Amino acid sequence: MPLSSMAIGIDIGGTNLRAARISGTGEILDRISEKSAPDPELVLSRIAEMVRRLDSPEVAAIGIGVPGRVDARLGAVLSGGYVNLASVSLAQRLESLAGKPVVIDNDCNMALVAEMALGAARGHESIVMFTIGTGIGGAVVQDRRIVRGKGTAGQLGHITVDISGEACVCGRRGCVETTSSGTALGRHIARAGLGPDVSVDQLFARDAGGDPLARGILEAWAGPLRAAIDTTVAMFAPDLVLLGGGLGLAAHRALARAPALAPWYQCPVEPAQLGDDAGVIGAGLQALAAQTSVATVSLPSARLDPGRRAVLVNGIPASGKSTVSRGIAERMGWPLLALDTIKNPFLEVLGGGDREFNRTLGRASYQAIWSVVGEAPASTVFVVDAWFGFQPRQVLEDHLRTAGVEQTAEIWCHAPGEVLAERYRARLDQRPAGHPGAAYIPELIELAKRAEPLRRGPLFDVDTTKPIAFDAITQWLQTTIAADT
Repeated sequence: MPLSSMAIGIDIGGTNLRAARISGTGEILDRISEKSAPDPELVLSRIAEMVRRLDSPEVAAIGIGVPGRVDARLGAVLSGGYVNLASVSLAQRLESLAGKPVVIDNDCNMALVAEMALGAARGHESIVMFTIGTGIGGAVVQDRRIVRGKGTAGQLGHITVDISGEACVCGRRGCVETTSSGTALGRHIARAGLGPDVSVDQLFARDAGGDPLARGILEAWAGPLRAAIDTTVAMFAPDLVLLGGGLGLAAHRALARAPALAPWYQCPVEPAQLGDDAGVIGAGLQALAAQTSVATVSLPSARLDPGRRAVLVNGIPASGKSTVSRGIAERMGWPLLALDTIKNPFLEVLGGGDREFNRTLGRASYQAIWSVVGEAPASTVFVVDAWFGFQPRQVLEDHLRTAGVEQTAEIWCHAPGEVLAERYRARLDQRPAGHPGAAYIPELIELAKRAEPLRRGPLFDVDTTKPIAFDAITQWLQTTIAADT
């Protein structure tokens, strides 16, 4: 599949329909959303319209995460809850409308694929994930493969926590979805006599202030979820339980009111990292994987020929990226290309210049970096040290394409503007003529307030006011970009 291939990822929720154009590395390039609906034909028409708006010649396939029971091998929705698409031949009809291959799977499976590739499940082999939203979704991974049973395993929202409890849309009673979903939280709030406008954040605030009513609501919401988590730990012995979906972070916080007590069933429980983006990212990656016959949950980097790869050590001047770059290169044995390493000899030989000359030379040095990368053996991994925000994003994309770089990972280095100012000031006399002087410091402080990472593929955040955790960085790189070296 060409490097430029993209996919459209769609996440169908009980409240919202989300869609995004996704790159081969999981980057969201464009996104839109619409309100969901209980009418399956209306949902299909809205999805088709979102696909039409996001489609482009580079889009190779479409992936859809569907709530409920989905047989991914057959491409069939078997049953649903709050949005039931079982009566609609979703994949076939959308393929006909869009003219692109369509992959469907359970929405929580899609979200877990994204978390494994780019989020909280990187490097883990056995994971259980609950998505807490209008309902509760579930997914199970063992040996980095989704557990499907004969087609629809992983319906964790339908673990029974109270056999005499609320009726569930699945036809049984007391499923954890009836006690610990967003819909269930609304019922707990109403039964406590509070208004429908009371948010979960307000409940936490009331609880912190000693309100027993709020505490009771949170315990009623979190307790059954803890029981469901303990059940999955007993069944699958995962090395991580993730809580995702719109209320995943809140549910993780509420579990402090319901700690795991059984010594046999202890397991780390963490919030997912990708939030509402997980569903569309995972759907897009699954769609591309299906087109390249890659294993369903392989990372985007898993190729027979990994091609050239680059670790983009990104950050504004004085952010500490040079220290981080050198540390990575020394530990991983990868060649390091730094913008200043190429630019400074020219400044020294040419005798400096004004700021515009420095910028021109910076652009030329940037181009030189990618020219060197393009001449290297195809499987080389480079560490590239630069402030990637000094030029338009498309310039980088063009350089990567020309250099044949097939995968990137980003290390984002940052510190408060005042810290950067002190660092910059301290090394003014160490820099060749041509670099901006002390007059640049106020601009640097302002830049620190608005600078952001590229978010091009996997991202590792480094606060350089703290000791650099090189062991954690190198372990992360081994799992995200170095698996094929």
